Amino acid sequence: MKNKFPSFLIGLVAGLAIAVLIILVVVPKSLFTVTESKYDFNETVALLEESTKTQSWSLPHQYNLQATMTKHGFEVKPVKVFSICKPDLAKRILETDADRHIAAMMPCRIAVFEKSDGKTYIARINARMLSKLLGSNAKSVMSEAGAGSEMILAPLFE
Repeated sequence: MKNKFPSFLIGLVAGLAIAVLIILVVVPKSLFTVTESKYDFNETVALLEESTKTQSWSLPHQYNLQATMTKHGFEVKPVKVFSICKPDLAKRILETDADRHIAAMMPCRIAVFEKSDGKTYIARINARMLSKLLGSNAKSVMSEAGAGSEMILAPLFE
């Protein structure tokens, strides 16, 4: 019996170490999806606005982070963040007490930014991965929102 305890303890510590490593290394990279646009920054922004309307989503707000940073005396490369919304999906989250806290992540956000290489990239939360952590209604809505966001973005990559 005494010989089995050290093996168990070593296995437990090794398992915990692997779990922590996965959480620290794999999960952060999985939380966001970043894809290179086939267009320049301004054209990507224009096409994103157009595609949002075409897919019957709304675009309640956009943030020009480059302009905001310039006002504060900082220079950064172009960055715009778009808040997009599909009201029928939002309603399914906001109408239930159990899911209303998810409003902290609403509406869906898409970032368009330019890197030092001069290329334009699009980043968004990996809604499909995140949905796996949520309850059934929220899981379904997040999965649908993620699929809808990808449909909006598809013309920018294909």
